[in-house]
Amino acid sequence: MRSYLFAGLACAALSQSVSADTDSLAKLKLQPNITLSGLSSGAYMAGQYHLAFAGQVDGVAMLAAGPVYCAQNSLGLALEHCFNKATSSPDMEAINSYLKDQQNKGYLAAVGKLQQDKVWIFHGSKDSTVYPGLAVALQHQYQQWLAAENIALINDKAFGHTFPTDRADLGNCDLSESPYLASCDYDAAGKLLTFLLGKLNHKSQQASGKLYPLDQHQLSSAAQTTLAKTGYMYVPTSCAEGQSCRLHVSFHGCKQNAETVGDAYTTGTGLNNYADSNNIVVLYPQTTASSINPFNPNACWDWWGYTGADYATVKGTQLQAVYQLVKAVQSF
Repeated sequence: MRSYLFAGLACAALSQSVSADTDSLAKLKLQPNITLSGLSSGAYMAGQYHLAFAGQVDGVAMLAAGPVYCAQNSLGLALEHCFNKATSSPDMEAINSYLKDQQNKGYLAAVGKLQQDKVWIFHGSKDSTVYPGLAVALQHQYQQWLAAENIALINDKAFGHTFPTDRADLGNCDLSESPYLASCDYDAAGKLLTFLLGKLNHKSQQASGKLYPLDQHQLSSAAQTTLAKTGYMYVPTSCAEGQSCRLHVSFHGCKQNAETVGDAYTTGTGLNNYADSNNIVVLYPQTTASSINPFNPNACWDWWGYTGADYATVKGTQLQAVYQLVKAVQSF
């Protein structure tokens, strides 16, 4: 298994080795609607982004997470009912009531904006980090907004807390350990993209596009408080040459940001290989770890309220930051 002992050095090397010349990005022609995916805290974030900006989103894939707003702005509730306890039982009546109230106030997208979207939910049955039963709660939550055929739930795979791949050079799929990518003989990237977008061309054997570093603080004023200075965007050659391309936003999980695991997530899930052959640009926004103000030592996305009570609405700092990043790259 690849060593990530010197992940910080790897991240620095990534920033230096990837061309920062954005001249070719000026040719990008990105379609207005996007798709989303994420693992763990990234999956919670993907769900929050979907509900906040559904008019912009065609589909979302969530791996190893529970219902949107599960934590109800409380770290205590997050640990008790949205994390790894088999007794997890989030108060869905209170959660859904809050979401409905925010929809009515215009702080979340109207239900009508959600109804045609696709939702792909995955949870390994051996996940020791997030209780697998929470995936069913997430499915039931979305059933109040979407037709059953627009929701896929895969929870019968004996995988740990990881992004499963069909690669042969990663760690054991049973385990829940850094960098949370594993060899599972299961192509999650292809499965989720196919469900969200329809039939795809076969993925490239080796990614041939470029991974560009992006100055998140320059592109988004909201990113300056809790996001890392550098994010990443994978651009296939076809997209750099001006072909019309879709944008997919992929949220890393806790301890899976580039500062921690180098390029493991931004290059290792298989998303880039499908991007090459299907005219998809992949945006990899990045959080940063912090010990105080806010307390986020594992560089998680905010799914319990460390950035403020409005974290799961359009007023949320991180949701605003990613929205601004999306609009910025769409305007290159």
